[in-house]
Amino acid sequence: MGKFVNNIDEFYKYCKENEVEFVDFRFTDIKGAWHHISYRMSAVTPEMLDAGLPFDGSSIDAWQPINQSDMILKPDVPTAFLDPFTADSTIIVICDVYDIYKGQMYEKCPRSIAKKSLEYLEEMNIGDVAYFGPENEFFIFDDVKFRDDVNSAYFRVDTEEGQWSSDTAYENGNMGHRPGTKGGYFPVMPTDSMVDLRAEMMLIMEEVGLEVMLGHHEVAQGQGEIGIKFGTMIEAADNVQKYKYVVKMVAHLNGKTATFMPKPLLGDNGNGMHVHQSIWKDGKNLFYKQGEYANLSDMAIHYLGGIFKHAKAVAAITNPSTNSYKRLVPGFEAPSILTYSSQNRSAACRIPYGAGEMATRIETRFPDSTACPYLAFAALMMAGLDGIRNKYVPVGPMNEDLFELSLDEIREKNIPQMPHTLREAMEGLIADNEFLRPVFSQDFIDTYQHYMFERQIWPDEARPTAFEFMSTYSC
Repeated sequence: MGKFVNNIDEFYKYCKENEVEFVDFRFTDIKGAWHHISYRMSAVTPEMLDAGLPFDGSSIDAWQPINQSDMILKPDVPTAFLDPFTADSTIIVICDVYDIYKGQMYEKCPRSIAKKSLEYLEEMNIGDVAYFGPENEFFIFDDVKFRDDVNSAYFRVDTEEGQWSSDTAYENGNMGHRPGTKGGYFPVMPTDSMVDLRAEMMLIMEEVGLEVMLGHHEVAQGQGEIGIKFGTMIEAADNVQKYKYVVKMVAHLNGKTATFMPKPLLGDNGNGMHVHQSIWKDGKNLFYKQGEYANLSDMAIHYLGGIFKHAKAVAAITNPSTNSYKRLVPGFEAPSILTYSSQNRSAACRIPYGAGEMATRIETRFPDSTACPYLAFAALMMAGLDGIRNKYVPVGPMNEDLFELSLDEIREKNIPQMPHTLREAMEGLIADNEFLRPVFSQDFIDTYQHYMFERQIWPDEARPTAFEFMSTYSC
C-alpha cells in the first residue's frame, strides 16, 4: 500500500499502463469538503503538472473575492491513485492551492496550512516528523429525510438495525436481530448487518492506497469503523479524505447512505474522530520515556497540556459544527472532561495500551469528522507545540470513570471541560489564537470565525426545535 507513483515520469507510465482517460484534480476547502475538476488525459502536459492549473477561487465558500478570483491548483503528483468508482479509467491527484496575487501557497488552503505547521515544527527544532492516526466512525442508514422551512422542520433517519424497526413490515419478513441502543459493539451476523458492506469498503480502501488493518461494528445502531494505519500529518489527512470518499461511495452504490455526522441519533453513541499523535526526531519517539506514567515523556505531557490549555480554540477547529456538541455530553464515550488517563476512554485524552517506544502516543478523543482533517491536525499540533514551549501541565492522570462524576464534583476537582456549544468554542478562538498565528494567518482566522457564525451558529440559534415545542408550547 502507499504511493503508486513518485514523480511525473512515473505518473505518465502508470496512466498508460492503466489506460487512463481522465485526470481528476482535487482540493479541500475550509469545511473539509473535496472539490474537483476533470481533464482529459490527452490535455494534461508535464508543464501543467509542474506549473499548476487555473480555477475560480471566488466560487469556493469563504475564499477569494470575485475581483481577485484567479487561483492555481498545484498538483502533488505522488498522491495519484485510480478512482475505483468511475466508469472510465480516471486518476485522482490531490492538489494544494497557490495564490497568484501574493506569490505563495494560499493562506486559506487547509493542506497548505498543515504543511506550514510541519515547517514550524522543524523551525522550533523540536522534531522532524509528526505522526497522526485518526479513527473516523460513521453511520450507514437505509434512508434519510429532513426539512427546514419557515413553519416546519424535521429529520428522520432509518436503518433496519434501529430498535424502532422491530415492528416494521418488510417484504421478506422482519427477522428481529438488532443491536439495540448502545448494543452494537462487536456482535456477529445477523445482528451485525454490515459485515459485507464494510468488507467491500476495506478492499476498495486498499485499492486507493490505504493500509487497512481492521473493521468492526461500533456501539450505536447502524454504526461502523474501519481502522487504517497512521501516517505523517499530510498523509493522514489525505487518507481521511480518501476514507470518507470510499465509505460514502460504497454505501451509495449499495443503495445506502453514509454519514460522519457526530450525533444523528438521540440517546445512542455518536461519531468521533479520535486522533493519535506523536512527534519523532532522528528516528526516536519524543513522547516516550520508559518508566514514567504510561511511558509518557515530559514533552508528551507538555504537548497535551497545550491542547488542554487552548481547548476552546482548538475545539472551534476540531469540532466545527453545532451538532458536534450534541455528541460531547457524558455517557456516550465522547469525553468532554479535560484530563488524561492510561487506557481510560472516559478521559478527553487516553494513553492507549502499548509496549515500547513504537506504540507510545496520545489519543485525543474529542475531535469529530466534521472537522477538516488538515486544519484539525495542524491546530492540535500548534497547541501542543505551544504547550511544549511553555511547559503547560494538564490535570491528571485520572483513572476513575469520569462519566460518573456529577457537575459539582467536576467543579470541586477543578477539572476543566470542553466548550458546550460551538458559540463558546468560536468565542474561545477569537480570544485565544496567538498560538496558531505562526501558521494560521489573521486573515484565515477572521474568515473562519465569520464563516462559522454566519453558516452554523446564527442559523442554528434562530431555529425553533421540536424539543422546544414539546417543552414550551403549552406554557
